[in-house]
Amino acid sequence: MANGTGLLERFYKEIIEGGNLDLIDELTVDDFVDHEQALPGQPPGKDGVRYFVNAVRAAFPDIKIKTIEPTLADGNLEACHVILTGTHSGDMAGVPATGNSVEFDGTDIIRVEDGKVAEHWGTTNNLSLMQQIGAIPQ
Repeated sequence: MANGTGLLERFYKEIIEGGNLDLIDELTVDDFVDHEQALPGQPPGKDGVRYFVNAVRAAFPDIKIKTIEPTLADGNLEACHVILTGTHSGDMAGVPATGNSVEFDGTDIIRVEDGKVAEHWGTTNNLSLMQQIGAIPQ
């Protein structure tokens, strides 16, 4: 993965920021396993990825990558840390739009199989995000 754009970078730039949900099928194996349930009610597999992307893009339609730092691309593993920004303009996990500007981060690790994502492990700083949209006190 050292040469060219990694799968995680494509996910954030083209799917999260760009909204191209068709790429989910192109970039993931059919039996994709996500070890992170980032949002309540998120289903497993590719449907879960679509659910997550749709929810985040609905809540933050102007979502942008502030930074993405690939920290590992070795063999069949890839990892990165990403910082995202946006305006809370839609419902997020039951919290109505506040108009607040947010900045939150996450760390992702993926296992690649035949050039596609087979497994994902990740963490998102949901505490900070929920504080920024007023769902919980700071």
